[in-house]
Amino acid sequence: MEAHYRFTDEAFEKQFKYCLLHPSYFTHEAHLRLAWIHLYKYGLQQAIKNVTHQLEEFTSSHGERTKYNTTVTVAAVRAVYHFMLDSESQTFKDFIEEVPRLKFDFKELLGYHYAFNIFDSDEAKEKYMEPDLLPFD
Repeated sequence: MEAHYRFTDEAFEKQFKYCLLHPSYFTHEAHLRLAWIHLYKYGLQQAIKNVTHQLEEFTSSHGERTKYNTTVTVAAVRAVYHFMLDSESQTFKDFIEEVPRLKFDFKELLGYHYAFNIFDSDEAKEKYMEPDLLPFD
C-alpha cells in the first residue's frame, strides 16, 4: 500500500496544501488521489485551479519546480473527472481499483488526446495546452 494512504482524505489534502507532505509520498497515484479529492469536493473548474496552484507551490517549496507541468496536471484532473462520471466509488481506493488504467496506463491514455509528448514539452510545462487529437469534454 502506498504511503499516502496513511492519511485520511482531509489530512492528505491539508498536508499537501500546506506543503507538509513528504515529497516521497507524492507518487503518481497520490497525484490522482489529490485530483479525485478536489473533484469530489469542489467540482471540475475549482479542482483544476486548486490542484494546479497547490502542485506548483508544492514543487517549488521542495526545490522541484522543474518537475511541475501545467498540461500534465490539468490533463490528470480532467482524466480523473472523465472516469468519475461513470463511477459509483465513494473512496479513492475503490475508484483506482475500478479504473486501474489511470494508474498503470496514464501516458497511453493521454496519448489519445495529444499527438506530441506533453511530458517533455517546455510549452506544456508552462501553460495548459488543449488536446490536439481528442478533447477531454
